[in-house]
Amino acid sequence: MSLKRMIYAILAICLWATQGVAAATDAYKSSSVEARLITAENGVAPGTSVLSAAISLKLADGWKTYWRSPGEVGLAPEIDWSGSTNLESATMLWPAPTRFRAFGIENFGYAKEVTFPVQIALKNPGKPASLKADAFLLICSDVCVPQDFSLILDLPAATGVDQKSAEEIAAWSAKVPLDDVNTRMNATANISEDETALTVEFDGTTRWSKADIFPEMGNGTAFGAPDIRKAADDSVLWASFPIFGELPANPALSLTLTTQDQAITFEAVTLSDATIAPPFKVAKASASVVKRLQMLLIAFLGGLILNLMPCVLPVLSIKFSSALKMSNRPLNEVRFGFLASAAGTLAFMLLLALGVLALQLVGVSVGWGMQFQSAGFLIALILVLGLFSANLFGLFEFGLPQGLMTRLVRDQGNGYAGDFATGLFGAVMATPCSAPLLGTALAFALTGQPLDVVLIFTAMGIGLAMPYLAIAARPAWIQRLPKPGRWMIVLKVVLGALLLATLVWLMWVLQSVASPAVMIGVIVALIAILACILWNTRASNLLPIAVATVIAGGSFALPGIVGETAPGQVVSLDWVPFDRAEIPRHVSLGHTVFVDVTADWCLTCKANKALVLDREPVASLLAAPNVIAMQADWTRPDPAIQQFLEANGRFGIPFNIVYGPSAPEGIALSEVLTNDSVTAALARAQTVQ
Repeated sequence: MSLKRMIYAILAICLWATQGVAAATDAYKSSSVEARLITAENGVAPGTSVLSAAISLKLADGWKTYWRSPGEVGLAPEIDWSGSTNLESATMLWPAPTRFRAFGIENFGYAKEVTFPVQIALKNPGKPASLKADAFLLICSDVCVPQDFSLILDLPAATGVDQKSAEEIAAWSAKVPLDDVNTRMNATANISEDETALTVEFDGTTRWSKADIFPEMGNGTAFGAPDIRKAADDSVLWASFPIFGELPANPALSLTLTTQDQAITFEAVTLSDATIAPPFKVAKASASVVKRLQMLLIAFLGGLILNLMPCVLPVLSIKFSSALKMSNRPLNEVRFGFLASAAGTLAFMLLLALGVLALQLVGVSVGWGMQFQSAGFLIALILVLGLFSANLFGLFEFGLPQGLMTRLVRDQGNGYAGDFATGLFGAVMATPCSAPLLGTALAFALTGQPLDVVLIFTAMGIGLAMPYLAIAARPAWIQRLPKPGRWMIVLKVVLGALLLATLVWLMWVLQSVASPAVMIGVIVALIAILACILWNTRASNLLPIAVATVIAGGSFALPGIVGETAPGQVVSLDWVPFDRAEIPRHVSLGHTVFVDVTADWCLTCKANKALVLDREPVASLLAAPNVIAMQADWTRPDPAIQQFLEANGRFGIPFNIVYGPSAPEGIALSEVLTNDSVTAALARAQTVQ
């Protein structure tokens, strides 16, 4: 490309003093762009085989068009020269682009004006030619408008050039990136093992002022906003890009580097297997005392509200069913039992905080509830919860063997291990739920310092443990319960049914995360465990009742979980699979996009769907022709969805956001949806009339 630039520069100098009228087409004009086809020559001089042409674009304020690699979305300009005569080839050159952001998406292109130099080679040198450029452009502002037009320019056999056109072509030719052959600079690159990040490094003696980097790796692969840094001694320039989309089988990487002084394209950059270390040490900013205290309060309130979520209530029922049996016990035993449960809750939250820190240390992204994407975790949880349920149904009240399992399921005894385990188990069951304020606290913790992670998770644990702490502070409340009687048996069956419904829900989640075969295997294993326990307790005659209860509970609970709808709900809503790149395209066409990030293991997500999204008036609004209801299923790990969450400062679900012509950057909603909040966001996102 450097030779081409030299040719155009020499041409401009040589033509400086030559006067004439440049050959140019009449301008194509629309409300967003004005386009012309120009040449430096007025005609084809004798013996001439190469002409200097260009496509000149003037863009209206706020409008942009794209580079040859448009970025995350968009379309590069396409020019068809097949309608020309006496044309051997037309090679369009691409001036260095700039980066612009729309709808939270990174794009490469041009604003205000751009001229694409075109090198015209003639079939018959010195003979007249007719140039026809059939152009397709995508011009974008708040909306994108395709532009289809033709530019025709006849060049007779003639001499003469125009200084103004020659200067314009030469000026924009100078903005075409050089190739890296004659530059004293090297480029290296590495793709992370999980193929989610591209890291590049340039070394050489140059100034990195206003540096930007534009990677290209073929269609289907896009790159997000880069983190660009330079070494303290200016010896290297380092950058990291998130990768969106799938990598090609044999990725061919091209890098275009722009600075204040120059632009260079590095073709076919070799990908290194070695990680490229950044020229800096990551030091997370420390929050002020006031900010930290504010976030601790938010985390505490979020944990407190979490107690009202449907996934935690069944576990609390276990503790309060055991409290019924403590009504005639000394107050100190009641107090210490509930303190043990609170300690179990806090212990799990601290273990979770330590796990988060360990994963961050090795560079793994984490989010709230991600353990429910693990089949192993779900299987363990199902087995433990199955024993809790069987115990509440009275299948093994007495004579249990000694050991940890006994301590987990018994309601009475002379130790507090069971109380501790109940509190811990309740915290485990809280993790697939989200609550108002919880997302703010988690974002602060997971983007802050290690101390912030520990403090925020501790505050959440205290809020989650408040029911236990409240009774520990006033154990006399237990004695106000009615005296033991037949009502306790009915209550235990009701509480057991709640746990059974939770158990069936977890089995349904397991078949989504793993497979139906795995779910059936776990059911068989659970029944076998119960059979062994019942046999050892001389109560094997109750096994048919246990099996019948599990089957009956599943037959009643499962349909309601997987989509049984109440009267008045809309069941025909057509959700579109999540595609981040489709969001700006839809918005550019005037559509409103409602994104729902959900998972089978997220009960708050299911509650939002059953109580708001699948009911009037919201269901009809989402089914409207100009609204795209887009669903991101995070039941299983999905890097694209996780990157989308992190880009919006979220680390847990549910997450709902609305995009539209009046809200290109999106309107994020609270974790718990209401009809009014969704309706208002959809209205705000629409085009302002």
